Amino acid sequence: MRCGPYLRRSRPVSIVDDDGGVAVEVALSVPFGVMLVFLVVAAFNLGRTTIDVNSAAAAGARAASLSRTAAGAAVAAQDAATANVSNRCTNVSVTVDTNDFRRGGSVTVAVTCRVATQGLTGLSLPGSVTTEARSTSPIDVYRSVTP
Repeated sequence: MRCGPYLRRSRPVSIVDDDGGVAVEVALSVPFGVMLVFLVVAAFNLGRTTIDVNSAAAAGARAASLSRTAAGAAVAAQDAATANVSNRCTNVSVTVDTNDFRRGGSVTVAVTCRVATQGLTGLSLPGSVTTEARSTSPIDVYRSVTP
C-alpha cells in the first residue's frame, strides 16, 4: 500500500490501541489475588479454631462426667477445656452446668474462645472473632456420684 513517497505502512492501523493493557490487568489483579490468599488463610485458621473449641467442649464434658463430685467436675472440665485451646485463644471462658449431676444425669460444658484477627491472618489487623461450642456428656448410671 502506497500512500506517498515517504509514508509506508506495513500493517493496518487499529482504531483502538492495546499497548499497556496487560500491565494494567496485572496491576489490578495481583493485589486482589494477594487479598484472596489472606482471606483463604483466615478462613482456614478460623475453621481450625472452631474445631478446636468444639473438641475442647467435648473434652471438658467428658472429663466432668468422669468426676465423682460436682465441684470436681467443674475443675476437671475447666482444666481439660483450657488445655485444648490455651495456645489458640486470647481469652477462654468455660461454663460448667452441673445441675443434673447425678446417676443417669448429664454435664454440659460451654466454651467461649476469643481469637485475635492477627492470629487468623498473620497480619496485624485490629479486632477479634469469638467462637462458642457446647457439649453434653452423660453420667454413667452405675457410677457412684456425690452431688
